[in-house]
Amino acid sequence: MATRSVSLPQVGELSLTGVVSTLLLVVLSVPAIQAGQTKVLVISWVAFGAMALFAIPGARAAGTQDARRLVWGYGLAAGAMVTSAAVFLLPQAFGLGGQVGGFGVAAGLLAGYGAHTVGHRLSHLDTPFDDTALQIAAHALSAGLIIGVIYAALPELGLLLGLAIVSHKGPAGYAAARRLRKAGKPVSVLLLPAAGVGLTAIPAALINPAFSGPTKALVFGFAAGVFLHVAMDFLPECETGSEVGEVAQLSGDAHALLDRLRIHAVASTVLGAAAVLAAWLVLV
Repeated sequence: MATRSVSLPQVGELSLTGVVSTLLLVVLSVPAIQAGQTKVLVISWVAFGAMALFAIPGARAAGTQDARRLVWGYGLAAGAMVTSAAVFLLPQAFGLGGQVGGFGVAAGLLAGYGAHTVGHRLSHLDTPFDDTALQIAAHALSAGLIIGVIYAALPELGLLLGLAIVSHKGPAGYAAARRLRKAGKPVSVLLLPAAGVGLTAIPAALINPAFSGPTKALVFGFAAGVFLHVAMDFLPECETGSEVGEVAQLSGDAHALLDRLRIHAVASTVLGAAAVLAAWLVLV
């Protein structure tokens, strides 16, 4: 009897965009080393490694019927992302520009919604992207710009801020890879958002643009808005008709399973948030 293997992402399904993004990150690393931008460089590669590595088990999970694993993957991502945005991005946005930062948050949320809505239409086209990958890429690029600007202006800052901002990359890569693999699209497209932080952080740190306070607030706010939208999209929905619900329907008693999964959904989001808190307490 023929069986379908889902142990690894299909090697032949390589995304040209993902490969080029990775090569660009490698090229940009050279001037970053020469300019002494080691903190930005470490943050960029930590973000890349976390998302790329966690994408492998995420792709493997696409062929399983384990609703609990799905809930934990999404919940950890959502908890970490919401916490990172609330603790490290929103205060900076409002502190630098007050209402200007608020407009940035609104713009980011609306941009995330627009990308999600338009992405649904694009999902009917034969492209390697889906709306989640595009939103994560937009967040990674904007977050990288923030990291580059801040570390260029305040080189005495430690690694805490940057590492906290990218702390979600692992679980986010897991969740996004599962969605891509389930849709039959190459998981390697996630190399773009994985490298995205470095693609904008390193040039911004090298150029060191003289942004005013309100402009920085706008950038922080926009990134936080996109970040929060993606985080909300990752929150596990243990309801009939949701992605989790579809997997649960494969069991004998879907209603009882969904009731149990709601506890796991809450626990996973809390644990994702606690992981960011723990990192903050250790590195502060």
